[in-house]
Amino acid sequence: MGEGAWLVAFLVAQRLAELAFAQLNTMRLRAKGAVEFGATHYPLMIVLHGLWLLGLWAFGHDRPVNLYWLALFIVLQFGRLWVIMSLGRRWTTRVIVLRGAAPVARGPYRWVKHPNYLIVALEIAIVPLALGLPLFALVFSVANAALLVYRIRIENEALAWAAQPA
Repeated sequence: MGEGAWLVAFLVAQRLAELAFAQLNTMRLRAKGAVEFGATHYPLMIVLHGLWLLGLWAFGHDRPVNLYWLALFIVLQFGRLWVIMSLGRRWTTRVIVLRGAAPVARGPYRWVKHPNYLIVALEIAIVPLALGLPLFALVFSVANAALLVYRIRIENEALAWAAQPA
């Protein structure tokens, strides 16, 4: 297996583990009465990220990994873990909020309103660049940015709704 294949295999394993954790948190939050916002866009998120992973495999599995971009990717993984740890049981891949719950203001949320989206946006660009796929990085970065504009608006509305007294 080539270097690129190892990187993509890591990403797939990571994303599957995150989806399992997110699903568990989603069930916990819904059991507490949490509400989901913008569910109709979620399949688009799945398609975008699924195509990104499939494309990385198809075009990058046999490519060498650029160590500079790989180092940046590794730094992002610490950021990803920091975000997940900061949100804890409130971290999901969906926009789900509890009415009356204060927004998370620890970890990277002290400085950035949506740090997870920043990290994901950087990953979507950096991983293809690590595999020598600049056009792939551009196409998926633009598609992700378009989807994030919509998702961040939904999340901001959800957070405003949640901030109201229960």
